[in-house]
Amino acid sequence: MKSSRKPFPIFVLLAMFLALPVPTAVSAEEVDSSIAACLKAWGDHPFGKDPKFKTLDTSVKVFGIGNSIGDTETTSAPSLVLINPIVNVLGVSTIDLLNPNGWYCLRTTVSIAGGVSIRAHCKAQLAATSDGKVALGNNTENRGIKNLNVTVVGFVSIERPCS
Repeated sequence: MKSSRKPFPIFVLLAMFLALPVPTAVSAEEVDSSIAACLKAWGDHPFGKDPKFKTLDTSVKVFGIGNSIGDTETTSAPSLVLINPIVNVLGVSTIDLLNPNGWYCLRTTVSIAGGVSIRAHCKAQLAATSDGKVALGNNTENRGIKNLNVTVVGFVSIERPCS
C-alpha cells in the first residue's frame, strides 16, 4: 500500500530560516535594554542600578554543525550573564549554564525543526528578553524561566540539575 502522505518540503524550512534576523554586532543600547528586560522580569535582584555582567557568544547550529556555548564557572557571588542569541535549525543544541550563582539573561532562543536543550543549575536564575512564541512545537520544563522565545516545529527544554 502506497502512502499518500507527502514529505514536508525542505524549501519551506529554508525559507523560514532565511526570514530570521541574522545575529549581528550588538549595540550598547540593545545590551542595556536586554539586561533591563531581564532585571525587570526577575523583579528582586542583587545587581543595583549599573550592573556589571559578562556576555556569552552567539550560538548558531544548522544541521548539527556550529558552535556551542556554556558557562561552567562557579562564582562565590551572584554573576549576571547576558547570553547572545541561540539559533538552532534541524539539529539539537545543548547549552550548559551550571553556575549556581548565575543569573542568566537569554536575548533570543530560536529553534526551527530542531531543539535547544538548556541545562541550568537548579539554583541559577533564568530570564529572557522577550515573550515566547511557539508554532507546532513545545517548550518543556520551562519552570524557573521568564519569557522563553521562538520555537517552530521543534522544542526548547530546560533541565535543572543540582550538581
